[in-house]
Amino acid sequence: MASRSTNHQPPPPPQSAPKSPFFQQRDALVGKITISLENVLQNINKLNRSLEGVIAVGNEFGAVEALWSQFEGVMAQEPEEEGKEAGTEGSGEEEEEEVESAGEAEQVNEQGRNR
Repeated sequence: MASRSTNHQPPPPPQSAPKSPFFQQRDALVGKITISLENVLQNINKLNRSLEGVIAVGNEFGAVEALWSQFEGVMAQEPEEEGKEAGTEGSGEEEEEEVESAGEAEQVNEQGRNR
């Protein structure tokens, strides 16, 4: 058997023949596309890092959100319980306050007209 060398050398480049305008333009466009795709990849990586930062900041507020949710739940229960105990007493007081404030507004209007 013949001995083969382990050094693999690439085949010699073909004789440089003049390229047709089509192949020249194609090579130029492929180069531009390659550069554009590299820019897109860089921008996607920047966006990914930004999104990771936003998510990290959002995760820091998880405990605060849970605390406010608990507070909201407690506050939502109290008016319901007070409303059951007070009955209709609160609605009468509100009507009296509305009548008083309407009367005050009329007095202010009359004073303005008299001047």
